[in-house]
Amino acid sequence: MVRRNDQRRAALVDAAIEVLAREGARGLTFRAVDGEAAVPPGTASNYFSSRDDLLTQAGARVYERLQPDKATIGRQRSAGRDRETYTELMRELVGRVASFRTGYLALLELRLEATRRPDLRTVLTERVRADLAANIAYHETSGLPGDATAVRLLYLALNWLIVEQLTLPDVLSEAERDALVTAAVERIVSGA
Repeated sequence: MVRRNDQRRAALVDAAIEVLAREGARGLTFRAVDGEAAVPPGTASNYFSSRDDLLTQAGARVYERLQPDKATIGRQRSAGRDRETYTELMRELVGRVASFRTGYLALLELRLEATRRPDLRTVLTERVRADLAANIAYHETSGLPGDATAVRLLYLALNWLIVEQLTLPDVLSEAERDALVTAAVERIVSGA
């Protein structure tokens, strides 16, 4: 029987994210999650029906935690509609995602694991498609410059920039990262 204490479940999923980021998918066990969450042994197995269930919920939780807060969304909606504003939005996005280092590293682990687990691949594919569609829809209604292709290209370029920053942080400085975000927006949006 799967337990329903939502706060405990969220703490266990957050612990799973930390374990994934630190030890990889092979290190993700119920015992490791229990230890990370500082709960009695066997707790995680009472909340998740299987390891696959835990992996899937960890992936969903990462995306949930990566969403901007209401204040950020409000600021974005009231900002200008030019390339400079777009650049600032993209810098904020890269900074927000990069600041949740363990979440993004856990997501990379989940993506690798999805190559071996069709159910996880299905869940992640649906989530990424929905996220990308939401970004395109927001962009199209926002009045920002560029088109859907520009959004997709920025998504791909900035995701790799984030991977670079999180896995090899000494390759590019923060100033170089910001300059690359600016260049990506300028070149991709002006070509749209």
